[in-house]
Amino acid sequence: MYRFGSRVRNLFPSISTANVITRSFATTAAQAKRQYAVVDHTYDCIVVGAGGAGLRAALGLTEKGFKTACITKLFPTRSHTVAAQGGVNAALGNMDVDDWRWHAYDTVKGSDWLGDQDAIHYMCKEAIDTVIELEKYGVPFSRREDGKIYQRAFGGQSKNYGKDGQANRCCAAADRTGHAILHTLYGQACKHNTEFFVEYFALDLIMDEKGACRGVTALCLEDGSIHRFRAHQTILATGGYGRAYFSATSAHTCTGDGNAMVIRAGLPCQDLEFVQFHPTGIYGAGCLITEGCRGEGGILRNASGERFMTRYAPTAKDLASRDVVSRSMTIEIREGRGCGPNKDHVMLDLTHLSPEIIHERLPGISETAMTFAGVDVTKEPIPVLPTVHYNMGGIPTNYYGEVVTLKDGNPDHVVPGLMAAGEAACVSVHGANRLGANSLLDIVVFGRACANRVEETLAKNTPHEPLPADAGAATIANLDKIRFANGPRSTADLRLEMQRVMQNNASVFRQGDVLQEGVQLIDKVAESLRKDLGVTDRSMIWNSDLVETLELQNLMTQAVLTMHSAESRKESRGAHAREDFKDRDDKTWMKHTLSWYDVDSGKVTLDYRPVHMNTLDEKEMKTVAPVKRVY
Repeated sequence: MYRFGSRVRNLFPSISTANVITRSFATTAAQAKRQYAVVDHTYDCIVVGAGGAGLRAALGLTEKGFKTACITKLFPTRSHTVAAQGGVNAALGNMDVDDWRWHAYDTVKGSDWLGDQDAIHYMCKEAIDTVIELEKYGVPFSRREDGKIYQRAFGGQSKNYGKDGQANRCCAAADRTGHAILHTLYGQACKHNTEFFVEYFALDLIMDEKGACRGVTALCLEDGSIHRFRAHQTILATGGYGRAYFSATSAHTCTGDGNAMVIRAGLPCQDLEFVQFHPTGIYGAGCLITEGCRGEGGILRNASGERFMTRYAPTAKDLASRDVVSRSMTIEIREGRGCGPNKDHVMLDLTHLSPEIIHERLPGISETAMTFAGVDVTKEPIPVLPTVHYNMGGIPTNYYGEVVTLKDGNPDHVVPGLMAAGEAACVSVHGANRLGANSLLDIVVFGRACANRVEETLAKNTPHEPLPADAGAATIANLDKIRFANGPRSTADLRLEMQRVMQNNASVFRQGDVLQEGVQLIDKVAESLRKDLGVTDRSMIWNSDLVETLELQNLMTQAVLTMHSAESRKESRGAHAREDFKDRDDKTWMKHTLSWYDVDSGKVTLDYRPVHMNTLDEKEMKTVAPVKRVY
């Protein structure tokens, strides 16, 4: 449903305020004028993004009686949460004895000790109630014969602090768990009358002179009007930026919009050098093949048919942590044991599984493999290759969901009025590497945490202060500049160059000289975006050229910071594997990278904040001390 406000602000002298609330499409001549209708809205809270994290936050806020707007550039059920396949981790103990502390231990170990242990404590303890809540909301989890939720094995999950073998902790709805959760949360949000602004593209945060967030500006894609949303709390749940890379499992809409809004507001992002490559993207297409395939018994094989993971992870084998499996696959290919005429991929073998198991638990994978690889998984293996899948880094927050920054020597300074959740956020529960099935858990736990924190800190009916006099002016100036850019290079050309630089210079394995070259190349592409961009469509109604350019602006900020952060970190940790610094260096590098980017000059600034090594309660859960990470 669409909502329009009643107050119009004239931000530029040339902006017309007449006929703002209109449903008629403007003529081509009218669209070509530099006029921007501006509409104001006021809410208690704004949620930007309608994936799992955004919907859970918006649902929680409306349940608690706060007037809430959910702004999304996509229809909610098209958000990328819908593509999550494997499941959501929680120590329910339905398949075998389990304990949330074991889950927390596995998460700390999976993070390669860069995860904040207070946040990990919170997430893993809350996981059980969170999954039960999802079940009560109506998520159609797969079931055991006794009616309990089915839990499959997943990578990096163990029993008794890694001493007693593989844990079955991943609660699954066949291989479409994200789809089931997203549709259920959207239904619940509609039930509680959450107001949605669908196909509104969030442009920038509105910050005041005190450094507090006061809301956002957004572009209505349907009629080209600009909207200013004023709120006491703004929650960013805009997902990751996987499309900075050439090959990714991410949808084309995963452009890190919230992260870029934070960067343009002069705030840092955290740990962007840690980019997860999922071991099993379909070779050539990049489409995701869930880790659940290996959880159900699938085996990775090289050209000679060898189950090669027994050499790299003797205990966990194919269910080692994702960064370990991706590197192992890459080594097999490098050393000439890859499959196919070019020896450039490996095979995922499901042929030994019964067709009944595949039909019941992996129906979507069967269809995907046939569509994109021409493979019948019951008869032949799937060609797979590590593919960019997840961003561990993002907007730094505490475990309440409040955005934090480094200010006056305080690494945990809370930015008033601003929160983040999901892949856009860096809580940091994933540290240097996320465990499979912890992302769906992350989005629901911390989406709910944001709503709970708002209830604790914001009194109902709190009056609003006026917005800054120039709120939105810089945003409209940037939009106007892009819309009428007449340089020699197209958005598609610049985007492809950026993606190839990222794919070539910040991949599974990284080398100092390659990263240094990457820094120079990505800075050059970013400069070309500023100086050489040309946009051909000047209209304001459903202008995909304009929107894709805005998305490229957003991607570029994070591509630059990812490359600079990766070049700076002189160690190997989790997904950041340096061939010139092969070991983890806890003495020097057990710290979070903070990165700032000046979008006008291209200047990058790096600083650091400490990892939270203490849990919330040492009596309830002991700190997990760093040790060598083996599977």
